[in-house]
Amino acid sequence: MTETTNKLEQLLKRGLTFLAQASELEMSRKASIKTWSKKEILGHLIDSGINNLQRFTEIQFENKPYRIRKYNQDELVKANDYQNSETKEIVELWNSINNRILSLIKKQTEKTLNYKIELEKNTYSDLRFLMKDYVEHLEHHLKQIMP
Repeated sequence: MTETTNKLEQLLKRGLTFLAQASELEMSRKASIKTWSKKEILGHLIDSGINNLQRFTEIQFENKPYRIRKYNQDELVKANDYQNSETKEIVELWNSINNRILSLIKKQTEKTLNYKIELEKNTYSDLRFLMKDYVEHLEHHLKQIMP
């Protein structure tokens, strides 16, 4: 998991560097009514972080296989109204959640990384996969925000 934690640390550092310099206008601009602004993409990453932090934590003590509960991405972005939030506030929240996730990932052992999860009915994996997938998802969306 060293590669995963190193990648997460690098993404957080690069993301914070970019976001500290990004203007409110740049972050709020939408290509169309149907697409998310950079601020809303960051908000989506917050929602993803919140949900995955809960998953990564609960799997430590819940019955296995741990069942992944889906969440409605679009509705969460709307409900949290990231578009009308201050960029500074959501950047701080995004950074805090991901630093907590980073700490949690670093604490995992070979035993806990092998904890079984049920992604959907009759589709199984493990905590290692879920953590790597989270970091890859974060990277994908940061590429949409940063040039």
